[in-house]
Amino acid sequence: MRIASPLDDETERTAKVVVDSAFQVHAALGPGLLESVYGACLALELDQRGVQYRKQVDVPVLYRGTPIDAKLRLDFLVAERIVVELKTVESVLDVHRAQLLTYLKLTGCRLGFLINFNVATIKTGISRIVL
Repeated sequence: MRIASPLDDETERTAKVVVDSAFQVHAALGPGLLESVYGACLALELDQRGVQYRKQVDVPVLYRGTPIDAKLRLDFLVAERIVVELKTVESVLDVHRAQLLTYLKLTGCRLGFLINFNVATIKTGISRIVL
């Protein structure tokens, strides 16, 4: 088993802002809304906190060195270092975690969050994945 090196301080500070922002959104809205609503509100929270991000980021896919005409999109790329995928599902499945892992590999980012807003308490809806 390989142990990953620790993340840098800036990534950890930004990660805390992402998690705090998700808590604020969930506290204000609760569960049961569309993913797009949570995404718009998360963007507002990040804006208010001065955190740079990009939404709906196209991710290029190479297969054996050849670009593939495939449309993969990240929900958020925060500070060019953290991938954030939003869900509003009954329960997070292994395929959702695998999707985030793949996005981390494709982007070269080490940290990602899978945030499911369709939960009673957001603490149970946030998964942190580090490559």
